[in-house]
Amino acid sequence: MSASFAKALEAAHDAAGSQNHPASTLYVVATPIGNLADISLRALHVLARVDAVACEDTRHTQQLLRAYGLDRPGFQLLAVHQHNEAEAAQTVINRLAQGERVAYVSDAGTPAISDPGARLVAAVRQAGYRVLPLPGASSVTTALSAAGMTGDKGFVFAGFLPSKSGERQQAVQALAQDSRAVVLLEAPHRIEALAQALATLGERRITVGRELTKQFEQIDTLAAQDLPGWLAEKPDRQRGEFVLVVHDAPVAESSGEGLRVLQLLLPELPLKTAVKLAAEITGESKNVLYDVALGLKNG
Repeated sequence: MSASFAKALEAAHDAAGSQNHPASTLYVVATPIGNLADISLRALHVLARVDAVACEDTRHTQQLLRAYGLDRPGFQLLAVHQHNEAEAAQTVINRLAQGERVAYVSDAGTPAISDPGARLVAAVRQAGYRVLPLPGASSVTTALSAAGMTGDKGFVFAGFLPSKSGERQQAVQALAQDSRAVVLLEAPHRIEALAQALATLGERRITVGRELTKQFEQIDTLAAQDLPGWLAEKPDRQRGEFVLVVHDAPVAESSGEGLRVLQLLLPELPLKTAVKLAAEITGESKNVLYDVALGLKNG
């Protein structure tokens, strides 16, 4: 164990030791996305107390546990990853049936978001056992918190876009039609291809988070069309894991003609039909007219 975490482990038991941690429960535990100090006190206590730890990669998890002084024998580490998730879930359920506490961790961050775990959680719930989440680090919320967006449209988590060029471009085109912010993930060997695809979004802002919470963390915001050049400017910018936040699209205003046509059509037609016809008649953006139509419907 790193000496720096000895006091943290002691504090974890002091803080969470008196809390209720029921048996026959799956504990979904968030772990750091890079900086080991981002572990929660509650997570440390639960990882020390459970009877087994199900994990995406047993070797990676053993190293993580060892850093906190929580080494476990190999039989207490259960491999549950995207290739065996359904079968391994039964092993976990069998342990829960015996009254054991089982924690599940992914390689980094909050499980069952972009990492494996969702099938395990669903199977455990279907079998009638409790799932208890322990919140913590997440690359998605970390990137969003540093993006500085001021819009109120919310966001969409899209994760990894398709690896095939044509499918990826179609996904970006669909993304362009959505005015909400979109969070994407990407690996270093595919970041250039993604940057080229996103460049078609033109002036729309993108916040790039690279190596979040790690020593060489980098966070920059720029226009989508400048992303390929930004990556090419320095070789180091193509290294590490990426989280990208495509900012929400600026609200465009409808012309007086678009508003007039909508006011005529909305009393007679369903909203989507009225928007479609208004766009065809005026040549204005369907997305803009849709927002205007919602405003009219809501008074």
